[in-house]
Amino acid sequence: MFPLKDDIPTRRFPILTVAIIAICTLVYFGFEQGTWGLGQTGNERVVEYGAIPYEVTHPGKECEAAGEQVVCEGQPGVRGQAEEQAPTWLTVFTSMFMHGSLLHLLGNMLFLWIFGNNVEDSMGRPKFVIFYLLGGVAALAGQTLIEPNAAVPTVGASGAIAAVLGAYALLYPRARVVTVVFIVFFFTILELPALVVLGLWFVLQVLYGASDLTQPLGGGGVAYFAHIGGFIFGLLTIKLFADRAQEDYDRSRRLPVY
Repeated sequence: MFPLKDDIPTRRFPILTVAIIAICTLVYFGFEQGTWGLGQTGNERVVEYGAIPYEVTHPGKECEAAGEQVVCEGQPGVRGQAEEQAPTWLTVFTSMFMHGSLLHLLGNMLFLWIFGNNVEDSMGRPKFVIFYLLGGVAALAGQTLIEPNAAVPTVGASGAIAAVLGAYALLYPRARVVTVVFIVFFFTILELPALVVLGLWFVLQVLYGASDLTQPLGGGGVAYFAHIGGFIFGLLTIKLFADRAQEDYDRSRRLPVY
């Protein structure tokens, strides 16, 4: 399933959603120097400014790239000290604006554009910034809880965006989302309730995450538990932030009552 658009208009221009998209795009092409994928410079910056669970759970220990691997101080068989890296607390936030490939960036920004504008619209702009950043922190916490010794950098806006998806699912469950549904080698376009689209997305994250636990691939991949942590954060906290939700968003679809 791949969402294309929803049917809820915004009451004001989603300036913060657009700003996040712009920042992530500039970071990818400018700071990471990415094209279709990342080159040496991009990979080095992902290691330094990506959030590494091992650094979070081992305060004062730093990790660095060693060829195609990432090694960390204090790991078995690792001697000496790593070169000075960005502070761990800073990487918690910088990692939210970095991406590992062009497809990674495009997919995340599409989801943010479709669902972020209405969530931003449901609260004041300062609240949206706080909600988005806390969602990203909660997502990293979820991934770190499952893999506390992982030395693989976690990058991407998907954890924070997962918080936006959880918020949207609770605020606008009956919204209609135009969705591409793939069936083996064929696809069709359907208009589905947001709760169905986002609920299935969350179930897939849980299933894939459980599969990773039983058959870990190692060497990086999709941080499913970051998605799960962010989504749950959005569900649990959105009512603390949203004070301008559109209560009548589905009026046009209601049957007339005489």
